[in-house]
Amino acid sequence: MTRLLFSAILFTFIFPCKPVSTQTKKEDDINVLAERYVKLALNIGQYDESFVDAYYGPDSLKPVAKALPAFPKDSLLKATEELLAAAKTIAGSNAPDSVKNRAGWISDQLVSFGRRIRIFSGEFGSFDEESKDLFGVAAPVYDEQHYKDLVNKLDHLLPGKGSIPDRFQSLANRFIIPKPKLDTVFKTAIAECRRRTKQHYQLPANESFTLEYVNNKPWNGYNWYKGNYTSLIQINTDINIFMDRAIDVGSHESYPGHHVYNMLLEKNLYHDQGLVEISMYPLFSPQSLIAEGTANYGIDVVFPGDDKTKFAKDVLLPLAGLDTAGISLYIKAMSIKGELNYARNEAARGIVNKTMSEEEALRWLKDYALFNDETAAKSIKFINANRSYVINYNYGQDLVRGYVESRIKADPSPENRWKVFGELMSQEVRIGDLKR
Repeated sequence: MTRLLFSAILFTFIFPCKPVSTQTKKEDDINVLAERYVKLALNIGQYDESFVDAYYGPDSLKPVAKALPAFPKDSLLKATEELLAAAKTIAGSNAPDSVKNRAGWISDQLVSFGRRIRIFSGEFGSFDEESKDLFGVAAPVYDEQHYKDLVNKLDHLLPGKGSIPDRFQSLANRFIIPKPKLDTVFKTAIAECRRRTKQHYQLPANESFTLEYVNNKPWNGYNWYKGNYTSLIQINTDINIFMDRAIDVGSHESYPGHHVYNMLLEKNLYHDQGLVEISMYPLFSPQSLIAEGTANYGIDVVFPGDDKTKFAKDVLLPLAGLDTAGISLYIKAMSIKGELNYARNEAARGIVNKTMSEEEALRWLKDYALFNDETAAKSIKFINANRSYVINYNYGQDLVRGYVESRIKADPSPENRWKVFGELMSQEVRIGDLKR
């Protein structure tokens, strides 16, 4: 009995009982913060239907259904500010780096909450003020001459006579997919994107998507991520869809775009690491700069070099019953046109800042983004609905490209590009880190 008591005392001396470690306390704090962050977002989303783009977290964090009062702007702003202060405290503490990064990432997201609450209540800022708060960046500004010079690069390339926008549109019109062929072309394009992506990433066995065709939307395509590795992908058929858009939209919304991005986050961060904050995706947030940037950059990852031209010529155009003559020239012209994407930002900046009428913005979109009449009109609707969101597609893509390219300088092989690209889509990346 005495020997047992002595052994117990010795064990206590060597392994003394002590309070919960500081690290465990910080991890508890960040997990509580993450749950409060999700609850706040879901609460805001009851009023602002565009606020939460996806949620696949616990039902216990959802608000209890009830009749809603008038939009409680002040109380939601106060809750956001209090949560932001708590997140900054953890981010600036001596917590482990993993905890501080989570708190910093949540802090960045919460800044966007405050700005979106104000926008939803009718309190607007300038284009750059809003984009900085919502997405963490202000996109570069270019004057009109910049776009004129870029458009002129197409002059020697495009056949025919007349203005460059008219000649470009004449070439593009050869590759409009007939409406009865849309489903076949899109499914074939997405299947090829999926096949190529699976050569590099191990996707969940139960992953799947549903494809729908819709009308009367301000966007070309949309991925509604449903959780459990499933998506609803909608394609807007209001306007003519060109062959390159079938490849681009298909990849952007599916593989290795939004569908893969959301699956990687759900598996690697939510299920494997228990990061509940990632289960809620707020649309107007820095996360969208990553989401749209990776979705657009991923098109070149999945179809490098002239692979897009070959696939369109050998597979998609014959399926659509279209002549393949001129497709190489068209894809080359589209590559140059891609440099003009920032013209859409200038049109949006002008509308938001009230320095351009819609008529003037339409002229910019047609003359410098080389949109046809219906695409330009659709873009104006998108800008009116989503304001500075447009920067995510072009500036987001350029930031993602810079991030990936800087990390593969020593090994620019396709395999390493896929690896770094996948790592980017599997982490809580802060915009400051992306820019560096």
